Amino acid sequence: MTRRAESVLLGLLDRSVVDASIAFLVGDRRSVAGVKGAAPAVTLRVHRGRLFDRVLAQGNLGMGEAYRDGDFDMEEGTIADFLTVLLRNRVDRKLRGDLRTIAGVAQVQAANLLRRRQWSYVQGHYDLGEDFFESFLDETMTYSCGYVEKPDDTLDQLQFQKLERICRKLAIAPGDRVLDIGCGFGGFLIHAARRFGASGLGITTSRSHCDRGNANIRAAGLSDRIRLELTDHRSVSGEFDRVVSIGMMEHLPRKEYGRYFRRIAAVLTPRGKGLVHCVGTNGPKNVHDPFVQKYVFPGSGQPRLSEMTLGCEKAGLAILDVENMVRHYALTAQRWLERFRQNKSRLDEHRYDAGFRRLWEYNLSGYVAGATASDGAVYQVLFARDYAAPMPLHRV
Repeated sequence: MTRRAESVLLGLLDRSVVDASIAFLVGDRRSVAGVKGAAPAVTLRVHRGRLFDRVLAQGNLGMGEAYRDGDFDMEEGTIADFLTVLLRNRVDRKLRGDLRTIAGVAQVQAANLLRRRQWSYVQGHYDLGEDFFESFLDETMTYSCGYVEKPDDTLDQLQFQKLERICRKLAIAPGDRVLDIGCGFGGFLIHAARRFGASGLGITTSRSHCDRGNANIRAAGLSDRIRLELTDHRSVSGEFDRVVSIGMMEHLPRKEYGRYFRRIAAVLTPRGKGLVHCVGTNGPKNVHDPFVQKYVFPGSGQPRLSEMTLGCEKAGLAILDVENMVRHYALTAQRWLERFRQNKSRLDEHRYDAGFRRLWEYNLSGYVAGATASDGAVYQVLFARDYAAPMPLHRV
């Protein structure tokens, strides 16, 4: 069914892609889908025709696994460019509503069920060590969207600017007690203590994050003011002037959203402020990407802004500011991708084989494309415990 799958997929792309063309090189054949007569935005070199079956059968998951397995490479343009074209033209949505494609996909999938699979979709159980994340993250090991001031900002600048801006949004002042929920390696608390005179606590459910973060705090000479603990938001107690949570809410099940905001409200002082920064969705429904669920963040979601604001409202938190900074994520992910490409050859080949590296190159490319052309969002919601709290006239 490979030739049939190729015909179906090219037909879908030809009808769906209205602002670019995509070329496919299969052996000595060249096919172009999309805008007629336009120079291809990207060209794929297809090494194995099963690519088409895999994409029709499992969408982005099939495409990602096909790239991992070397079924295709980019002859012209990048994976990020290719995925951006697909997302910009809403190919996934058109697939669900295109009757001709649905019929073709049904035939391909039925044929696949009648024969043994030619590939395995068994997830590799990689122990993702700190050396892997060091290959693409900044020196603070911050794995969340940075803030762009200039297009040529380095990754370290993006993350410094993000941490600086959150501290300014929260108006952190010397002596403020800060709680960081999902603190990673403690980068935000170290920044808040060094730059703004804060003290505080970071909580994480990762033993390695906790241990390395506390080591970072000791190295910075800040152990008398900040520390990390191995616990989660459900059991945290105490009283804090500021609460921040960066890149954590998207890992909670939806049923936990209410308790998450109630716990934040419970530990904030009457004049306290908080900020939640998370990857979200700008659409009416959180559609779970199967590739991300299988290989990157199992069980994660993308909260809608309405869910975040409802959580604040029900917990008695007064919303001061809401910002969608998703375009900043595109450049952040581009910097991660550049660093990964520079450093991937240094990774241990036994722990991170060629397929794993290609899988993560595809994943980081997906971040770039998603932040450029999907309905994804990166929300920062700023709120106060007191409805009468002073509200700045201008956004930071």
